[in-house]
Amino acid sequence: MSNSSTWIAAPAAALALYVAWRMLATRERTRPAPINGVVGLIGNTPLIRINSLSEATGCEILAKVEYMNPGGSSKDRIALYLIEQAESHGELTPGGCIFEGTSGSTGISLAMVARAKGYTCHIVMPNDMAIEKSQLLERHGATVERVTPCSIVDTGHYVNVARQRAKEFSVDGQRGYFVDQFENPRNAEAHFRTTGPEILAQAGPFDAFVHGSGTGGTIAGVTYFLKPRMPGLKCFLADPQGSGLANKVNHGVMFAETEREGTRRRQQVDTLVEGVGLNRLTRNFATLFAGQRCLLDGAVSVSDQEAVAMSRWLMNKDGLFVGSSAAINCVAAVRIARRLGRGKRVVTILADSGQRHLTKFWNDDKMREMGYSVDCPESLDAFL
Repeated sequence: MSNSSTWIAAPAAALALYVAWRMLATRERTRPAPINGVVGLIGNTPLIRINSLSEATGCEILAKVEYMNPGGSSKDRIALYLIEQAESHGELTPGGCIFEGTSGSTGISLAMVARAKGYTCHIVMPNDMAIEKSQLLERHGATVERVTPCSIVDTGHYVNVARQRAKEFSVDGQRGYFVDQFENPRNAEAHFRTTGPEILAQAGPFDAFVHGSGTGGTIAGVTYFLKPRMPGLKCFLADPQGSGLANKVNHGVMFAETEREGTRRRQQVDTLVEGVGLNRLTRNFATLFAGQRCLLDGAVSVSDQEAVAMSRWLMNKDGLFVGSSAAINCVAAVRIARRLGRGKRVVTILADSGQRHLTKFWNDDKMREMGYSVDCPESLDAFL
């Protein structure tokens, strides 16, 4: 190589090294910081298009995959928010114990966040919930108390037992903190501040939001956030059999067919779907009723058989392994999409995974024994 070519090549090599260094330095500056523990994983869940439902209805059916939260459900949001609010208001102090009555998912989320923050946790749940829920709670270090299902007016109801256990708690001067997810307005506030804004940012313009109600926190918080910001948006309740909420929304009267004289078989909400459906208005859900007007645009009742069929459809067609509450949301989303007409966009939530329902909802032998078909439907006409 001549001296002149060497002279030319040297600056070129130096420039290349400089450019590479600047790119690396820029990448270092823009690299996301490490997430701060397990609680840093809560929220910002993905929104997906459910291809089979979208193609079959001619609408775009989108679902926020809340079971991708670290605790496996949308309840992670309220667990973190309610605990942090309790800390900031002096209701929960170091060494305290967290108490809650839950069908399972909220308890798992509370146990996870409690352990991450150094608290103990005592969960009371009905003894007919899937056993893997109490097993997960125990693995998270929670004390689990399973009680016989009964009416909310009974002192033995799981929520009332949890409230009483919190009152009885006293260790080294510390008091128990009762979360009270059904009546605590911070529940809906958590979804107003997090879930609603995320949906709006991810989905863009859409026509309808569909979701079930257990505590009422998700549907109330998201509806209150979205409606003022999306003129023309319609919000619908997805309700399982045995629940009176659909009739309350559609007709103003709290009533379920299973309440008809001589028809009640097991308990007040007679459904295999866990975590949603009630025959009373929680404080969170009641906020959707302004005077005589309901902020929701209607409700869709979904049978247990339809929930089972939808779960098998989604696994067969989309590879989605969902739990019972996610399944009823998808049945209702299909019905709303067909009601609105082709070309519309409907958003719902996949609140739970099938992994928490292996011994019950996803146990084919058990479902057949109970009289349900576990075959994948041939078409969406099964959900008309």
